[in-house]
Amino acid sequence: MYEKTRLEAKAPSSAGVLAVIAVAQGMVSLDISVVNVALPTIRTSLGFDVLGLSWVVNAYALTFGGLLLLGGRTADRFGRRFILQTALILFGAMSLLGGLAQSPGQLIAARAAQGVAAALLAPAALAVLTTSFPTGAPRARALGLYSAVTAGGAAVGVLVGGLLTEYAGWRWVMLLNVPLAALGLILGYRHVASSGARDTTRKLDVVGAVLATAGMVLLVFGLIRTTEVSWGSAQTIGTLAASAALLAAFVLFESRYAKEPLVRLGLLANRAVAGANLCMMLISAVMFTSFYFVSLYLQEVLGLAAAPAGLAFLPFSFGLITGSLAAGSIVRRIGARRLLVAGALLAAAGLFWLSMLDAHGGFWTDVLGPTVVAAIGLGPCLVPLAGSATVGVAPNEAGMASGVFNSARQIGGSIGLAALTTVAATRTAGLISGTPAERLTTGYGTVFTVNAALLVVVALLALLLLPGGRHAAAAAAEAKAREPRAGDAERPAVRPRPATDSPAGPAGG
Repeated sequence: MYEKTRLEAKAPSSAGVLAVIAVAQGMVSLDISVVNVALPTIRTSLGFDVLGLSWVVNAYALTFGGLLLLGGRTADRFGRRFILQTALILFGAMSLLGGLAQSPGQLIAARAAQGVAAALLAPAALAVLTTSFPTGAPRARALGLYSAVTAGGAAVGVLVGGLLTEYAGWRWVMLLNVPLAALGLILGYRHVASSGARDTTRKLDVVGAVLATAGMVLLVFGLIRTTEVSWGSAQTIGTLAASAALLAAFVLFESRYAKEPLVRLGLLANRAVAGANLCMMLISAVMFTSFYFVSLYLQEVLGLAAAPAGLAFLPFSFGLITGSLAAGSIVRRIGARRLLVAGALLAAAGLFWLSMLDAHGGFWTDVLGPTVVAAIGLGPCLVPLAGSATVGVAPNEAGMASGVFNSARQIGGSIGLAALTTVAATRTAGLISGTPAERLTTGYGTVFTVNAALLVVVALLALLLLPGGRHAAAAAAEAKAREPRAGDAERPAVRPRPATDSPAGPAGG
């Protein structure tokens, strides 16, 4: 049954609600990229090995992506404000522990716990937004701010991380979240109403979430370990077999035993939904690894300090934001499929250009041009994919489809980073001539070549799986017509199966 909690004596202000959402979503998005420029310093400070360093990024992304759908259900079950505040406390506490970490294991554990908090925080923030603003211009403006904070947080994270690392120390990359979380708590207490529906009968699919997340963690661990032990070793085969068993158990549990599954597997029978999620996974792999290896090239090969390395990402960030903003008007003229194909191929050209970087080169000659071209291509890819991920989906499953899409974003990035870290390390280790910088550069160049090839695959998948032309326009119009009304979130929908429409919106990155 649905229980109404006590109404606040004073209605919260729209500006206050927007401030809470901006702090919460900005913090989640910032932490996807803020550690990238700090990685070389973290490695020296805590004694990470080359492959272990990638877990500083992966630990956050895996728990975030793996638990995102469960986080959306949790907000519905226990109340939006309660989960929002709980997640802010957890995020701040784990950021404090990460900033005080004295070993690689402590930092990785803190980053994984941050991901758990983010999986609760992101959907709770979006749920607060959609239930605080009525459909129409007010909600459109609020969603515009939400999208800008999501994109901007990830974009400026590299710059903030560079400045903090150089002038305050890498630990402040983590400690920065403590005052932000405290600010979010104060604003949330003052401006987010405790009223709203809590579905006390909703079941949480904890088993499904644990199976999926554990399976993905073992997959990433197995991929990363292949540079130390062979593919045919008992350790590699055992790890990958255990991962496959857990993921198979997840599929079986979701299809047969879960009363309210995190993912209705039939949802992926929709060709557009499956295609959008597959493309998103590949694009996330490209973006995660490009940020990661460009950061390493700038500092490990070119010798830039952390702050200049962060500043070097500004053209890429501006290109990404510019491409994303332009995509909104372009997609209405040429359709999602054509825009995605064009953007993916342009980004592929930029990354292929980047693969030719030189160990004796520089930012202006080897990085600036190709990263701007890649960014302008990648930006327009995100908008049509977000729309295609919910095309033809029933209204009561729109939240689930959105959650699956954003989980695909984080998980794809993690798998890509694990696989391509292995590719780079293997390529570098296989070289017997050249200076250390030259060998590293060759390994990084191989990664960018693979990324260019992945984007060509994205273009082919878009042609094969995504709707185009009039069909896409009609589907988009249909999806717009199905947008929930302002009060829909406050009452149960009439549907033939248990509720699956918890908001699990964009999660950054």
